[in-house]
Amino acid sequence: MTDFANADYFSDQEIAQEPYAYLDYLREQNPVFQEPKHHVYVVTGYDETVAAFKDHESFSAANAIGGPFPPLPFEPKGDDISAQIEAHRHEFPIAYLMVVMDPPEHTRARSLLSRLLTPARLKENESYMWELADRQLDEFIADGRCEFLGAYAKPFATLVIADLLGVPAEDRDEFRAKLAAIGGAVGSLEGEAVAVNPLQLLEYKFTVYI
Repeated sequence: MTDFANADYFSDQEIAQEPYAYLDYLREQNPVFQEPKHHVYVVTGYDETVAAFKDHESFSAANAIGGPFPPLPFEPKGDDISAQIEAHRHEFPIAYLMVVMDPPEHTRARSLLSRLLTPARLKENESYMWELADRQLDEFIADGRCEFLGAYAKPFATLVIADLLGVPAEDRDEFRAKLAAIGGAVGSLEGEAVAVNPLQLLEYKFTVYI
């Protein structure tokens, strides 16, 4: 593809499979560029990205773009949008995940998570990662080949996080199987239905643990 000026980043499967030339094109336009199809502002400059990331007073994480989401669910008034976003937060997609929270809500949620990330706990998790890496390889090494993301990377990440969160060892195969179910992957280009809602699964399992 060479007609990047008319490309739709959010629906073009060729870009999804090989995005680098398109990203180079965006960088050549400007460090901050308004994408013409959905009027999304794309920030590609390092300094500009860091400035926006740190300035939560001007830039909210709630309206993050993971695809062409609907516009703001309200008509903004005035220059300060923070209070308005919080009042309408329940109307945003994935509104209560920590990655789309702004301070001070993000700060409170992060303080809870940080209790899991003590030096001793991370050291234990590192030991588990080395053991798991060998065990994952044993699953397909006799075949001499594998589809790396599906057979190794995704299960590895799932099980490492499960260990860090204290999921009992006897439940980890269930986590791996259900979160890897066909159609359960985020960002699929095939349009298949979601087989397992990961948030519902995690809510149910951790409610039982607690």
